[in-house]
Amino acid sequence: MNKQVNPLRYRPDLSAAHEAYLKGQMKKVSRSFAAVVDCLEQPLGTFLTTAYLLCRVADNIEDCTEMNEWRLARFNEFISLLLDPSQAEEVLLDWSAKRWLGLVPDERTMMTLEGGGELWQVYGSIPDPFREIIQHWTSVMVEGMICLNKEQCSLGFLEYENIHVIKTLQDYDQYCFIVAGTVGHMATELAINFYNIEPATSTRLLEASEACGRALQKTNILKDFREDLERGYCYLPDEWLKQVQRLPLSFGGATPGWKAMVYENVLDELNTAKEYVLALPKHAAGYRMACLLCLLPALLTNQLAAQDSRSLFTANHQYKISRPTMMNCLLDARRIAMDNRLIQSYSDRLLSEIRSGFMRSM
Repeated sequence: MNKQVNPLRYRPDLSAAHEAYLKGQMKKVSRSFAAVVDCLEQPLGTFLTTAYLLCRVADNIEDCTEMNEWRLARFNEFISLLLDPSQAEEVLLDWSAKRWLGLVPDERTMMTLEGGGELWQVYGSIPDPFREIIQHWTSVMVEGMICLNKEQCSLGFLEYENIHVIKTLQDYDQYCFIVAGTVGHMATELAINFYNIEPATSTRLLEASEACGRALQKTNILKDFREDLERGYCYLPDEWLKQVQRLPLSFGGATPGWKAMVYENVLDELNTAKEYVLALPKHAAGYRMACLLCLLPALLTNQLAAQDSRSLFTANHQYKISRPTMMNCLLDARRIAMDNRLIQSYSDRLLSEIRSGFMRSM
């Protein structure tokens, strides 16, 4: 049965200035995700925009080049604000006086009362059931980041020739859960509550939600391998790297079979993400469209990698889909969003082409 959503009962009391603030901040931090949330019915778009910007605040704390103890104090203040946003003026006044080393100007501004106060006002106005979802999953993300900043963290990194490398495949998955799987859970729970999705479908979506987040993060890890390595980090597990004598860590490439194995891991996650979209009910129309605008660019990004697999994990490791390709993604998503057969065939075709591209190089 096609259920009707009554968005008025969820709508927070936002001024035009607050709405303009959210739109402006999204364009500054991520034009691609701004296009995603623009597809959503309101106020779900406001909820996810606010959640995304809060995650960027957490990222700013993590990316700051201050000492670990300093960052841990800011993380704890951030968690307190999630629980009680009425403290925002006091905390952000204190943050405004700090240097926020390592951040670019727009990032530093978001950490001040002048640039970030409205975000916390919007967060505080979100109805309790939705704010509690955002609070819970953003806190889980931040607690994971706190763990990463402690020596006794269960998630293992090792240092190899001044490069920080994740130890095991389990650590790789756990890292991707912290920074992206949590977002998959959060978005899914917000959508389930907003669209009043029935229990059986909700269970299927919740079971696949973490893999959706991991799929997008792993795509970014592979795409950004060269840039991350140049700043001293590798998020691929040493458990894999040892199989090719850690050659990728010196841009020495890898065997075709190893590359295929690494990319097959993310393709499995993307296949689960496809199943997630197929499970979404038709009355969640905006959310289906938004999910496709995450899935399709990830598939096309991996397709680019497969087309030039010889360059992967060398000094020439570089691939990113173009703006015209992103526009085509938007058009394709609009065309197929409400037809599961088209989503299935489109996704399966790309998955098959990616796998074939790696097979040809072996």
